[in-house]
Amino acid sequence: MDPRKAHKASYSSSPSSSSKRWEYQVFLSFRGEDTRKGFTGHLHAALSDDGIRAFLDDNELKRAEFIKTQLEQAIDGSMISIIVFSKSYADSSWCLDELVKIMECRERLGQQVIPLFYNVDASDVRNQKGSFAQAFEKHEGKHEKEKVQRWRNVLTEAAALCGEDLKNADGHEAKFINKILGEVKKQLYSKFQLDIDLVGITSRLNDVVRMIGIENSGSKDVRMIGILGMGGIGKTTLAKTIYKKFERIFEGRSFLANVREQFANQRSNGLVGLQKQLLNDILKSEGIKVGSVDEGIDLIRARLRCKRALVIIDDADDLDQLEAFAITTRARARDWFGPGSRIVITTRNQHLLDQVGVDGTYMAQGMDEEEALELFSRHAFESGCPNQEYLDLSKRVIHYCQGLPLALKVLGSFLYKRDESQWESQLERLERSPHEAITKILRISFDGLPDRTDKNTFLDISCFFIGMDKDYVTQILDGCDFSATLGIRVLIERCLVTVSEENKLMMHDLLRDMGRGIVYENAQGDPEKFSRLWKRENITEVLSDESVSTFPIKF
Repeated sequence: MDPRKAHKASYSSSPSSSSKRWEYQVFLSFRGEDTRKGFTGHLHAALSDDGIRAFLDDNELKRAEFIKTQLEQAIDGSMISIIVFSKSYADSSWCLDELVKIMECRERLGQQVIPLFYNVDASDVRNQKGSFAQAFEKHEGKHEKEKVQRWRNVLTEAAALCGEDLKNADGHEAKFINKILGEVKKQLYSKFQLDIDLVGITSRLNDVVRMIGIENSGSKDVRMIGILGMGGIGKTTLAKTIYKKFERIFEGRSFLANVREQFANQRSNGLVGLQKQLLNDILKSEGIKVGSVDEGIDLIRARLRCKRALVIIDDADDLDQLEAFAITTRARARDWFGPGSRIVITTRNQHLLDQVGVDGTYMAQGMDEEEALELFSRHAFESGCPNQEYLDLSKRVIHYCQGLPLALKVLGSFLYKRDESQWESQLERLERSPHEAITKILRISFDGLPDRTDKNTFLDISCFFIGMDKDYVTQILDGCDFSATLGIRVLIERCLVTVSEENKLMMHDLLRDMGRGIVYENAQGDPEKFSRLWKRENITEVLSDESVSTFPIKF
């Protein structure tokens, strides 16, 4: 049995954050006599005014009965829990039981937890000192030892999460509430975006987590991994999932999105902007200024080496980009980040990962048929499965996409609320030429090839040599002065070509269609101007045309 399916089967037996229907967006856990009529009340009002459905227990009566029914259901049914740690929070056994339930939901459902430190030190909560020590002196004599220890454990665990402290807002409650509101909206938006595309992500996520050792909070080494794959295979979605799942266990975190694109659009200025983002994100500041790339590198080396950070560098394709973040050669790639830091690089370029010496590379996998049908259906039908009358048409689209998430999303969204005749028409179009939005993403890898010879090698393989022995193809192309030994290796590193166990050159169908589309585009659709002919009817048409005497065409 496919291990991914086996894992998926076991995982689906319990609720997941992507399938569960949430009753509330936020659950507020707090000590009533400390903050109900003040800070927590104002926070609840601010959330409600912004359209966020937040649960606030305002029932002071019959609490013992309430906590075992509606209260636990409210915790279980909330996307985010906010814990307001105040001076007498730990005095209440009800609050501590709430906290146990919250941390259980975090583990079981992936619920986001945001601790707030309201006029208390995080270290007092984490180590049960100060007022928290006094509270536990009382609990020791009233409750079972195991229960008290469980309370201590969850306090330590919750206080270790990345949270917000009133002191950082200079004691200004309105400013503090605005900051919390912004964080909640960011979390909710990210969860909404990810939940749509989390189909099949669980087994892939687990594979990456094991590779990077991200859950080993006691680890002091700096680890760096790459997520490698062709365009549209889901590298960024996987990286975002890692970021959202684990960001709160690090002192600092930064997601640097679209690095290649930002670098290409602004060159050095784009890198300076990304350097500023990295520094400001991890140091939790908004005032760090960077005048040049070199100055940014110096600041990163000086300021980040004491911070345990999670850094995602998304869609990098050149060593210059990584060097701007103080990630240089194999020997020095990790020197400038604090102990326990984790760095994840998504790329289409295996050679780039080799240059910086990553600790491991995860090759992003396409979707199996079951996963592909579900992802496509979510975009085409807003459901986990297709409407019955569209089932056969959906399967034809799935076959065309060959497990590529990008294609499934693009075509699913395009076909949404279109009738069957329009679906048929689109499928006919796809037989003639690939969808432009899909090709645009795939072509980035082709356009980024470092040499024109490598581009010609790719076009030759896409037109003639798929499924043929690599060594045999190398001989043929070397005879055309293509230096194919290197050229084919470059194509493999750029995720444009793969080699099967039988040493056959293979290529994703959509990459093949993209390559042939480039030949068609360059000739403006006229077979007589094609640089390569691979269709029988085009070859016959050109050879039968007496007006064509000579032409530089490959067959």
